[in-house]
Amino acid sequence: MTLNIPNILTILRLAAAPGVAIMFLYFNRPWADWFALVLFVGAALTDFLDGYLARLWKQESKLGAMLDPIADKVMVIIALVVITGFSGMNPYILLPATLIIFREVFVSGLREFLGDTAGTLKVTKLAKWKTTAQMVGIALLFAAGAFEHYFGMQSLAMTSEMVTDAISGNGPDELGLWWKYKGMVFSSWAGIIVLWIAAALTVITGWDYFNKSMPYLRDDA
Repeated sequence: MTLNIPNILTILRLAAAPGVAIMFLYFNRPWADWFALVLFVGAALTDFLDGYLARLWKQESKLGAMLDPIADKVMVIIALVVITGFSGMNPYILLPATLIIFREVFVSGLREFLGDTAGTLKVTKLAKWKTTAQMVGIALLFAAGAFEHYFGMQSLAMTSEMVTDAISGNGPDELGLWWKYKGMVFSSWAGIIVLWIAAALTVITGWDYFNKSMPYLRDDA
């Protein structure tokens, strides 16, 4: 078992996955949202860095090949569970999150069943785009949660007319509600759109893997 820098980065990404959820246990919002966002983005960056360094330094190993997809899936699934929780089970988030989690578990089970022949299911470029879309969408939704908490707490004691005037520019805005509202709306809708794109890519690549595995699933194979 080789423990080099690329593998250490992969292990750190795997360890960071539960840390995203732990942030909400030990910190109040919006600090938990920001800490989770920073931890998630940092871990996501290692996903690109560890593979690049492994190829650059010719340090590709079986340990890295085994841990890398596990770390990606664990990080995405835990983050989606956290987001669906603090979003109040928003159906626009819950449905794509369900499709993504279903596909990740299904493909992992498929690879486990195929055993040695799972090597024939090569990671495609579309699957890499899928992973990128998942991470970008999740990062945007963590940011949306932080903006939403700021906006909600600071406008709590204000009337609806005062809030409307502040965000429309027709009244005083000492608390900066305008930019917090815009940040909340942009990051929320952008995150949802990217998450749906990720879900579509997830379903397409999942079907592609299943279709390629069909010859190995026949009883006469």
